[in-house]
Amino acid sequence: MGLYRIKEIRDWSDGELNKRSTELRGELIRLRRGSAAGGPTDNPARVRLIRKTIARILTVKRERELQKISK
Repeated sequence: MGLYRIKEIRDWSDGELNKRSTELRGELIRLRRGSAAGGPTDNPARVRLIRKTIARILTVKRERELQKISK
């Protein structure tokens, strides 16, 4: 799974945002569990990139929520 840019994320529907967020959170949990168990991580920078992508998704969700309130 690749990482997503903010322009790409803004094009997604609300359902797609929720789906991708859930997938990324699951992947983040798996990566953290593997490193906590003492196992080698294939790409330690992946954790940081996943966290940033989740933050971008949450930002877009919040922007949409505020747009609905202001209308």
